Parts: sequence; structure tokens; C-alpha cells
Amino acid sequence: MKAGVIGLGDMGSGIARNLMKNGIEVSGFDLSEDRLAAFREMGGNPAASPAEVGAASDAVFVMVMNGDQVKSVVLGDGLVSTMAKGGAVILSATIKPREAREIGKALEGSGLHLIDTPVSGGYPGAQGGTLTMMAAAPTDVLDRFAPVMEAVSANIHRVGTRPGDGQTVKACLQSLIGAQFAATFEAAALAAKAGVSGQVILDVFSTSSAGCGIVNNALERIIDRQFEGTGSHINTMHKDLTISMGLGEDLGVPLHTAAAAMQIFHAGKTKYPNGDNWVCTRVIEDIVGAELHREGAK
Repeated sequence: MKAGVIGLGDMGSGIARNLMKNGIEVSGFDLSEDRLAAFREMGGNPAASPAEVGAASDAVFVMVMNGDQVKSVVLGDGLVSTMAKGGAVILSATIKPREAREIGKALEGSGLHLIDTPVSGGYPGAQGGTLTMMAAAPTDVLDRFAPVMEAVSANIHRVGTRPGDGQTVKACLQSLIGAQFAATFEAAALAAKAGVSGQVILDVFSTSSAGCGIVNNALERIIDRQFEGTGSHINTMHKDLTISMGLGEDLGVPLHTAAAAMQIFHAGKTKYPNGDNWVCTRVIEDIVGAELHREGAK
């Protein structure tokens, strides 16, 4: 089976690398020439367009930023125009559930399958091949394309059979992760203002019942003042929380905590647009006039 990856950034490059590690030939496309060059050096086959990726692939991972971009690379002159019947579009990007349903509807009659499977695990998971996938497609489709999915994922959860099912689960997950992030940022600023060292906070939090990968990693970044270039750009989480809030509005579900997290991320994105998720802490630190460092608050 030959695979393709469209979108070769922090996430897509990791997916491509792990496909190749598992002996799968990979074609790829990205608008960035630098990313294409890095992909070529990795051993991939750069393509001039999404359609060219489709012509060379049995399954294509689509790891772009939003629903409009997914539609652009899949429909029209995109993958649907060149992929052989029986192939699969693996929608690993996080988009609105209704957009996934629209894409699924548009692919009806094309002979192509849509696997709606957003992922969790961020940059470390993508690069390490340990992503969690929330996969939605008919059972026989998931069985057939399991080898390419298993090459990039440590946990594949079959969450439904219809387009949009995977994105719905991801929206629920992101509402929780956003709240965990926001609480961590506030706790870090509180510790800073109180004069507690970052190492003490990390030691206690990581061994308490509140400790988890989200909290521990965020605290590591905060106390080492690593706010850019860590592979978790704030734009992505901000976009994901927007999707969660939109789903809550569509379904009439109040999301009080996710809404508070959304505002913290909105503030962080506005003041530090080039930062990663943890840069939101700086917004709160700026207000209280204290910073949390590993060796001590400043």
C-alpha cells in the first residue's frame, strides 16, 4: 500500500516519517518549499499538487489547518480527481463536524472512502508515531486501511461509522484539554506571585492526582520559559476550542469552563501571536507582575 500526506508541518512530517519507518512509500505535498525539501531529505516523494499525491497513493492523510483547506485539497481538482477507486482519504486534521459531513457527502459516488479520524498527541505523538486516533468509517474500511493507520498511531479508537463522528469526539476532547491548559496557566501564575519555585510546583503537581501529560508538559515549558518553537502553536488550540464552542452552541450545551479557556487562549493569541500554547501564561504573568521559573519565581 502506498500512502500520501498533504500538509508536512509539525504533525504531517511526523506522520510521513513513521509511515516510511514502516516500509510504506510516501508521497507528500505542502505549500512550503522548505517543508518539501525536508520531506525529500527524509526519503519522501515530493509532489507538485494534491492531485499528484492522489495519483500515487492508495491512502492519503490530510493534515491541514481548517475545513476550507481540506475541501480545497480533497474536492474539485484535488484528491478526488486522481485517486483510484477504493482509495481512502484519511482526514486527520481537526475541523468542524459539519464540515466533515459535507466532505463525506461530496465524496459519495466517487468510489473513495473517507476515514474521519482526527488525532491527539501533538508534536511528540506525531513525531514518535504514538498518536491517538478517533476513527470513524465503516468497519471494513477501517480494517483495510489499518496498516497505514497503525504506522502512525499507538491507539486507534473506532468511534463511529459516519463522517463527523470522529470530529465530534475530538471537539469534546479539546474542550477538556483546553480547560486543563487554562487551569495550569492560572496555577503557574498564582505560584509565581506567591514566590514558589517552578521546580517545586512541577514536583508536586506531577506526583499528585492532578498530574498528567497535559499538565506536566505545560509546566515544563512554562518554568523553562519555552514559549515558541515547541511544536504546539497557539493557533491550533485556539482553532480547536472555537470548534468545541461552536458544537456546544449548535447542540445547546453550556460549556462554561471551555468558554473561560477560550478567552485565555484568545488573549494569548492576540498578545503573543507567534507563541505556543503555554504563552498564555505570560498574559496572566504580565497582569500580576511575576514569572514562574524553574529555579524560582521572579
